[in-house]
Amino acid sequence: MPFSLADYGWDQARERAFTPHRADGLLPARIVRAERGRCEAVTETGPVRAVVPFPADATDPLSLPCTGDWAALRPGAAGQPATVDTVLERRTAVVRSTAARTSHGQVLAANVDTVVVTVSLAAPLKHGRIERMLALAWESGAQPVVVLTKADACADAQAVAAEVSDLAPGADTLVTCAATGEGMDTLAAVLGGTIVLLGPSGAGKSTLGNQLLGQDLLATGAVRSADGKGRHTTAWREMLPLPGGGVLLDTPGLRAVGLHDARTGLEQTFAEIEQLAQDCRFTDCGHTGEPGCAVLDAVETGVLPQRRLDSCQRLLRENHYAAARTDARVRADRENVKKDIRRKLRETYAFRERQL
Repeated sequence: MPFSLADYGWDQARERAFTPHRADGLLPARIVRAERGRCEAVTETGPVRAVVPFPADATDPLSLPCTGDWAALRPGAAGQPATVDTVLERRTAVVRSTAARTSHGQVLAANVDTVVVTVSLAAPLKHGRIERMLALAWESGAQPVVVLTKADACADAQAVAAEVSDLAPGADTLVTCAATGEGMDTLAAVLGGTIVLLGPSGAGKSTLGNQLLGQDLLATGAVRSADGKGRHTTAWREMLPLPGGGVLLDTPGLRAVGLHDARTGLEQTFAEIEQLAQDCRFTDCGHTGEPGCAVLDAVETGVLPQRRLDSCQRLLRENHYAAARTDARVRADRENVKKDIRRKLRETYAFRERQL
């Protein structure tokens, strides 16, 4: 049975916002798979492949269409493919720094409502990775949910869940097991809208997705017993409607989780530190030895783990460095524009002098 555009999240609010585009003869669509120069999208009449013309700043990945984007398509002439005319404004976006470590960001998923941070209980717990993914999730504007998978491989899953819950203030932490069905009903109840699965290879994202879909539509693979790591069975981002409503977006495993302008996300990830900092003597306290520091007092009394503070400060430094690189790129771009204007003026003056 074919899915309608409403199955992918189209609603009356989006229809009202799309009115000017309809007047221009454009069609609403949601991008379900993005490739270089092309994309697959769903429309009112079914799936289509569309051409993606390069934007003015094609070097910036943030400006390119991404899985989850809503777009306005211009129908192609006879025998010609449709073209992405406009990418509509994103309500939310999960963004990380590019793998190349440039000043640009990479959009992993757009217009998502829930970010499922998947953590395997069959592998050693990596607190820093969880905090990084939570920062990305909070910064996106979506609601994060931490899902611990493979509970049957852990001797005391509830104790680990309590430990992880301390890393995720404001987010639900759930224990699941695809083999037994444990926790799946609870998980389905807290998910809503467009749901994206984030996590490293081997965390069980695709298996979890198949449980939510009710059938094996996503490729899965085994993990190495030596280190608990898995191969990338999901090669690209793809979207599928869920039988009970909502949309599932599966992503390839994340090897690196670099931060990109995620100050707000970090503040929410380390909300207890932000709360303690309000009682510091100095408003610009760096929590490194200043007198009257409420955060350091909490560490001294055991209220706040030292590891948690160290992680917060390390990620804030990384985010500050990334933001500084972005600012430097913007300044460089502006300076290049000024240089180009000055060059053209010199050429104009030289031409006028030759005419005299």
